[in-house]
Amino acid sequence: MDEKERLNALELALNNETREREFYLIHAGLTKNPLGKAMFKQIADEELEHYERLRELHKKWEKQEKWPETLPLTVKNTNIKEILVNTLKNIDKTAKADAGDLEAVKVAVDFEKKGTQFYTKLRDASTNPREKEFFDLLAMIENEHYLSLRDAEEYFTDPTSWFIKAEHHTMDGG
Repeated sequence: MDEKERLNALELALNNETREREFYLIHAGLTKNPLGKAMFKQIADEELEHYERLRELHKKWEKQEKWPETLPLTVKNTNIKEILVNTLKNIDKTAKADAGDLEAVKVAVDFEKKGTQFYTKLRDASTNPREKEFFDLLAMIENEHYLSLRDAEEYFTDPTSWFIKAEHHTMDGG
């Protein structure tokens, strides 16, 4: 992938992050489920931070026509698991999600899977170590979102079974 193709890919990433953030904010407002609300809000906040880092990178890259050397390219790591665990400690263990919540999670799972693949492709196409590291971090965060959303999907489908599994209860045959 040449510089122009990678810059175009960065523009696509900016659009995706914006679209995904809007989706998460809408669904954070729509859901009545406390887990869904906390999860969608947290991921929306993280997507905003990704967008801001990518926008900063895009401006410098476009101006210099190469990967910028002076831009501090750090992105906060995700704390989505911590948010989910803390939320789940304080909610009704039998609360079901509605069909809209479950559908939103399924759409979000697809977003994050594609995001992981996209940033992995950008990482693999780069020869610059700083660029590789940056896109690798974004790919890992998107993958963490993906895994958390899959976990939420399981919780929304069957909260009682999810809690039994999460709390590591075992059945004793004796």
